[in-house]
Amino acid sequence: MSKGVGEVKTKFLTFGSADEPFVTAGGDSLPGVTIAYETYGELNADRSNAILLFHALSGSQHAAGTNKSVPGLDGRWTEELHVGWWDGFIGPGRALDTNKYFVLCANYLGGCYGSSGPCSIDPSTQKPYGGKFPRVTVHDIVRSQLPVLADFGIEKLHAVVGTSLGGMMALDFAVHWPERVSNIITIGTGLRSHGLQQMHNLEQIIAITRDPDFRGGDYYGTPGPVHGLALARMISHKTFLYADVIEERARVDIVQPETNLPWYEISSVLESYMLYQGQKFVKRFDANSYLRIIDAWQQFDLYEDAEKSGWHPLFARCKDQHYLVFTIDSDCCFYPDYQTEICAELKKAGVPHLRLTVHSEKGHDSFLLEPKLYTPHLAYALSH
Repeated sequence: MSKGVGEVKTKFLTFGSADEPFVTAGGDSLPGVTIAYETYGELNADRSNAILLFHALSGSQHAAGTNKSVPGLDGRWTEELHVGWWDGFIGPGRALDTNKYFVLCANYLGGCYGSSGPCSIDPSTQKPYGGKFPRVTVHDIVRSQLPVLADFGIEKLHAVVGTSLGGMMALDFAVHWPERVSNIITIGTGLRSHGLQQMHNLEQIIAITRDPDFRGGDYYGTPGPVHGLALARMISHKTFLYADVIEERARVDIVQPETNLPWYEISSVLESYMLYQGQKFVKRFDANSYLRIIDAWQQFDLYEDAEKSGWHPLFARCKDQHYLVFTIDSDCCFYPDYQTEICAELKKAGVPHLRLTVHSEKGHDSFLLEPKLYTPHLAYALSH
């Protein structure tokens, strides 16, 4: 494998004003929006080789290479984030081959890695927005990235690629702007928020907001809802990896988390491992941002968008696109049935598509951990 893209830096684009605010789906206005992003590879002369990559729930703009510092993050850019979250997939000769393609990945609106979010300063108060930052939808997040494409003069993308929640972003882009992208690749995603996901997400929302240190989201300058956010991460983590893999990791990566439980004594390596995952996450993510992004996930429903817009069937406007839909057979976050639903709608609309099932013991996080299982198929799909 190649050496990858090397050292990279996050860039920032700010747009909007009090006179021309960014208006969310809920009608709230942001007088200015900043989007943090990174790029890999070179944009060709006719700007036809661009790939827009959407990250997962707790991901960032830093998809490849090494980035040891992002300004203004108040210590959240921990060592865990220094190597890009999809580093094994992006670079010369890799799945997203930077000898051929220009890859762009942006931090989500509402996020905490440099894009406008609850941590950002509200110009009307000169204090962090906190709990007053608007609710955002998946469509709001996708719309907020269009000015970045415009800044590069990119009118049509060669591909959008999305993993997990990022796959929902990719599908949202594809159906709302079908003329602006040729290829759509999703890994472990769905057309809507499903029942079990909504239950898990609600548990996480309650864990954070019922923490007495949440303070309605206005906790900046204090430790914040560290216990609630850690618990939320523990709830989600059990859906990211297959149960047997979690147990195996716990036995191999024996950790000693900080324990201040009032009466319960940690009695197994599995308990230690899960507690450590929660505590580690608190150091690198903001609770308000976590709530905003989970809320966007909870509300996502492309069927509802299609109903409002009169698209029948859902992908009726997408006949000139090509789709590659990955399923992970051990995924218990986005179950294989969710991709069956995607492909059924693509078939109904007569849209060219291919579905591939990855056989993995890693569960949902296979898309992060096993580039060899995906690379040949990604490279082939992008070659069209």
